[in-house]
Amino acid sequence: MQTFNTVLVLAPHTDDGEFGCGGTLARLLEEGADVHYIAFSICEASVPPEFPPDILATEVQEATRILGIPPQNLTVHRYPVRHFPEHRQDILELLIQVRNALRPDLVFLPSTDDIHQDHQVIAQEGIRAFKHTTILGYEFPWNNLQSHTAAFVPLEERHLRRKMEAVQAYKSQAHRSYTQEDFYFGLARVRGRQAGCQYAEAFQVIRWILR
Repeated sequence: MQTFNTVLVLAPHTDDGEFGCGGTLARLLEEGADVHYIAFSICEASVPPEFPPDILATEVQEATRILGIPPQNLTVHRYPVRHFPEHRQDILELLIQVRNALRPDLVFLPSTDDIHQDHQVIAQEGIRAFKHTTILGYEFPWNNLQSHTAAFVPLEERHLRRKMEAVQAYKSQAHRSYTQEDFYFGLARVRGRQAGCQYAEAFQVIRWILR
């Protein structure tokens, strides 16, 4: 895989980065990449009533720690879930500030095929802010009406185990069907078969810049 020194993950909601590219992050961190993670919402309006409304702010800290992301590389914002379109310009300006400060050489963000309104805003404004950077779109099969995956990252079982451990740190989201281990290993097997290996994660190629 091409060497990336500084990697930025744009997660509309606190668990999206782990769901979308957690195995690849585990591999990149293992290979020495400096990974930064920005979550834009802790989804207080969607947290089950038996949990504190801000529980996801705590859970994302544990999940990213499990992946190996340094705590100082995690930034959590509190944009209201499902209302990102109302904050589009503010999000763009924030991303431009991050771009100027961090200068990443790889950005992960939601696929442009994703129909969730918050994911669409992060994808669109992320592409605007990082248009001179390699950008890969991670997939959420339950949100994508179509798929344009063209980049595959081969993974070892240990990378997927690390991903699942991170995903399972979100105790408040355990009721969601797509958090189950068999779903992620099944998808990784399908993507691995497409890539000629046992396991893989797949991405939409939005921009690829060879340095």
